Amino acid sequence: MHYRKEIDGLRAIAVLAVMFFHAGFSLVPGGFLGVDLFFVISGYLITSLIFLEIHQSKFSLLNFYERRARRLLPALFLMMLACIPLAVFMMQPDDLQNFGQSLISTSLMSNNILLYLTSGYWDITSEFKPLLHTWSLGVEEQYYLIFPLMALLVCKLSSRKILSIFMIMTIGSFLFSSWIQQIDPDADFYLLPSRIWELGVGALIAFFLIFDKDFQTSLTYRAKEFIALIGMGLVMIPIIFFHSTPELLNYFRLMVVVGTGALILCADNNTFLGTFLSSKLLVYVGLMSYS
Repeated sequence: MHYRKEIDGLRAIAVLAVMFFHAGFSLVPGGFLGVDLFFVISGYLITSLIFLEIHQSKFSLLNFYERRARRLLPALFLMMLACIPLAVFMMQPDDLQNFGQSLISTSLMSNNILLYLTSGYWDITSEFKPLLHTWSLGVEEQYYLIFPLMALLVCKLSSRKILSIFMIMTIGSFLFSSWIQQIDPDADFYLLPSRIWELGVGALIAFFLIFDKDFQTSLTYRAKEFIALIGMGLVMIPIIFFHSTPELLNYFRLMVVVGTGALILCADNNTFLGTFLSSKLLVYVGLMSYS
């Protein structure tokens, strides 16, 4: 799998949007949608990695989980350790108890589930949840547990059947998300079933590029530039112009997800946006985005 600098540039946009949103910058009222961008990138990268290794007869579940652990756990545990003394000295007993529960659930890849179960009327404010942001890591880690097993189950099937299976999974998750968002917004936000469609779009793009290796070379320069420009617009418009209308939330998320997919497909290093996303500053931010 060849390295694509522009993907790290996309990561930078995602993490900067989320950070500016939580810092209270009014210019990015939809900055939290950077998480949705992240999920598409993760789906694309993990699917590309797994299926290319399966194709080369190099894939190992043990090696996959070991690489994920080396990638995720050192920074995670360092952050958790840094929070502990501050929590002990600064938090009230109820908040400290909630923090302890989050420490355990984060270590067990399930803080998103804890946050869902404790959300609602008696929930404490986010300012007193220093591990709140690990909910998205919980979603990804749960996906990492399931997806490699699915990949091994379907890898012997034809490319058409594999695409069909993941297309059904992706559409089903989107429909579930649209339904559950109306009756239980916290479940839609925190839980894996309503986030699979975002990871699934990334997976479908990876399949498409793996099975149709001539796609990017078959498009003209102008076509790729146009599609990439549309993709960037779909990503940035919801982030900049978001307004908190619950009925429109999934439409904004869909825009970001489709836009990210278009950028992954067409914003290569031969396009203006690909060159922009590959700039040293954005790549640097993208490379350290997880930490």
